[in-house]
Amino acid sequence: MSVWRISAAVLRACLDGYIAAPGDDIGWSVPSDELFQFWSDRLQATDLTLYGRKLWQTMSSYWPTGDQQPGATPAEIEFARRWRDMSKVVFSSTIDEVDWNTLLVTGDAVAEIRRLKAEDGGPMDIGGATLAGAAMRAGLIDEYVLATAPVLVGGGTPFFTALDNWVNLKLVETRTLPCGVVLTRYETRR
Repeated sequence: MSVWRISAAVLRACLDGYIAAPGDDIGWSVPSDELFQFWSDRLQATDLTLYGRKLWQTMSSYWPTGDQQPGATPAEIEFARRWRDMSKVVFSSTIDEVDWNTLLVTGDAVAEIRRLKAEDGGPMDIGGATLAGAAMRAGLIDEYVLATAPVLVGGGTPFFTALDNWVNLKLVETRTLPCGVVLTRYETRR
């Protein structure tokens, strides 16, 4: 039996730890082809992605047809196709339906993530600060994957939530992309 391994992944965070500036402004976050390729490769290696409502609405408003947009780069086209085809779970009590290989869960997110993690499976990513925060507080994250942009916004939506206990991590990978984004991957020390 192979147990699910959960990663908390953030598409991009500012150097000061915010995923959005005040007013949910993500205008500072213009991804490069190298970053799209990194995330596309992660999608290919991931069996299931878990989304909170806000990130789901952002992703599903563009990526189902992202490969058909004028000027889409080969990396964007590949990412869009992989995103559309992969299995996804969305946690929300305010939306009624989802599409593109996606299951909607309206109940307790932490209980469902625990249930999924106990099943036979492969790598699973969590996207969305609120959902990832709930999984962090519950001790369900095995690894943290961060793409840190070289920008300071000074406030907004933090990626990391307030925690009840420390989470000790071990750095297992660092890479700098030509666009200046630093990719880091940490394993949770248990």
